[in-house]
Amino acid sequence: MGHLLSKNGYRLNKRTRKLHHRKKKKRNCFLQGPCMLCFIVHGNSGGLDDDDSDQLETGVNGGGRGRCHSNASGTGIGSASKLAGRYAALTSPEDCAKFLLSPRELAIWEGQGRSLLSAVPAKLIPPPALFRSAGIPVPIAVAVSVPGSASDYAEMVCKRKCAEVQRCTPCKQPRCAFPVPEGGVEDGGGSGDASSNSGTGHCHLCPLPSSSSSSSSSVEGCCGMALHGDSLPQSSDSSPCCPHHHDDCQGRGSDVIDTSSINRLPSSILLKVFSHLSVKERCLCASLVCKYWRDLCLDFQFWKQIDLSGLQQVNDDLLVKIASRRQNVTELNISDCRGVQDHGVCSLAAHCPGLQRYTAYRCKQLSDLSLSSLALHCPLLAKVHVGNQDKLTDDALKKLGEHSSELKDIHLGQCYSITDEGMVALSKGCPKLQRIYMQENKLVTDKSVRAFAEHCPELQFVGFMGCSVTSLGVIHLTELRNLSSLDLRHISELNNETVMEVVRKCRNLSSLNLCLNWSINDRCVEIIAKEGRSLKELYLVSCKITDHALIAIGQYSSTIETVDAGWCKEITDQGATQIARSSKSLRYLGLMRCDKVNEETVERLVVQYPHIVFSTVMQDCKRTLERAYQMGWSPNTSNAS
Repeated sequence: MGHLLSKNGYRLNKRTRKLHHRKKKKRNCFLQGPCMLCFIVHGNSGGLDDDDSDQLETGVNGGGRGRCHSNASGTGIGSASKLAGRYAALTSPEDCAKFLLSPRELAIWEGQGRSLLSAVPAKLIPPPALFRSAGIPVPIAVAVSVPGSASDYAEMVCKRKCAEVQRCTPCKQPRCAFPVPEGGVEDGGGSGDASSNSGTGHCHLCPLPSSSSSSSSSVEGCCGMALHGDSLPQSSDSSPCCPHHHDDCQGRGSDVIDTSSINRLPSSILLKVFSHLSVKERCLCASLVCKYWRDLCLDFQFWKQIDLSGLQQVNDDLLVKIASRRQNVTELNISDCRGVQDHGVCSLAAHCPGLQRYTAYRCKQLSDLSLSSLALHCPLLAKVHVGNQDKLTDDALKKLGEHSSELKDIHLGQCYSITDEGMVALSKGCPKLQRIYMQENKLVTDKSVRAFAEHCPELQFVGFMGCSVTSLGVIHLTELRNLSSLDLRHISELNNETVMEVVRKCRNLSSLNLCLNWSINDRCVEIIAKEGRSLKELYLVSCKITDHALIAIGQYSSTIETVDAGWCKEITDQGATQIARSSKSLRYLGLMRCDKVNEETVERLVVQYPHIVFSTVMQDCKRTLERAYQMGWSPNTSNAS
């Protein structure tokens, strides 16, 4: 019945109707056109005049009255009338969506449609009660679904009436079947009820297609854009009845999507962003944003390296929870965590056998038990930094020597209870050791230095600052061919000959720190400048040197980049000027508290040699102030101070 009304030329326009009467009427499939229900909905719109309705009824009744009445039975007409009554009794959108037609009723709509128009004209079928109660003269299109199996009747539903309708921002096209969310649409048809329709959120309907050639495109153009992609595929050769509406809706739809949301980024990028946050920021800030961020913050890669340094809330319970849930921890830093005891460290060591790096500076509450547990349960332990732990003794170092053969880096500064006994045991059990640093360990003597030089040939960094070490022990370091950094600050009995011999034998030495050694003089510095072929850093703070030392560095060394001669009272303008002028490799010259160097000379050198950083009190203050300005600091903001 739908193709009879929509494709055979029964239009409101008389000229179009007369034109179609001359053509041979085509009988297309019923399923390709609007169903009878579509005609009923359009027939009851307020946009039709009474004269046009009479002409439509006359054309339909007069066109095929005899054939329709000959095929129709009283039962079919009655059934069709009942369907019309059911349609008029709909009271809610849910009822409209559930207006079902059985296969028998579909046959009535198709076969008895003309009899229905003869018995119950379209204009006499009232709209559903839902729209009559709301005072809406133009009802919305009803979504018709078919009962039973979807495979049996899915194709029998009118393709203009789909229950899967997306809400889309309407474009300014007349009578397009799109919902109006709030502002309404402009009706090109000039209907006086347009404003009321748009205000209630209902949509206008496109006019019925006038010919078989435009039917398919009309269905796709008017309603296809409002459907899901799998509901109605668009043909490539079809043209929508609303020009440019597809592009406009796509553009408006893209505006609705929140493209600025950071959650639209791939998880790998978000993980990279979160990797720049500290554990405190991830746990107390990022993980509280949403569940997605919480899951990202719990990613295993963030819990392989755990940095809890400085968090006073950390205690044994937290370490136990981490150990029970994250067995893949490879690095742990609990420096300055005063709430952590031996029990927490032992629990984590027992559950994390893959731990490789352990740092616990200034944890004075920890004893040998924690370090011994790490040595027993973590055979891959390669780094141990436990500076300033008063309770640490030789027993812990013996355990490390027995079980931690992979140890490469150890820091035991200011562990005042450690003696040569523990150091010798450590050196014998850790032949792969590359870095060792001691600071103010007064019980460590030349015996420990000799043991490390003999049993750890891979040592690259050695520091014995403030230890009870003399030249007799330091001379053994000449056996270390891979030595690159040597820290001999504040060695009470260090002579120039020992230092010169170390520089001659250790050809890979790149950094030498001789600060606070009053025995170092100009001759020693001259030999260092001549023999140190790989030397780049030389620290001579508070040494007994004069301008001749600086002049020798500039004259004989082509590799030294950093020279710190601060607090050397005999340095004058001549030495600073000569080293800056003659050295081609110099990049930093420390002259802090060299009182015989005038500030005017330094200002001139700064301008003359911009590639060199000169460190004095005034120059450091200027650089600090410049950095503050770059960070946005202004003098006006500190008036209160």
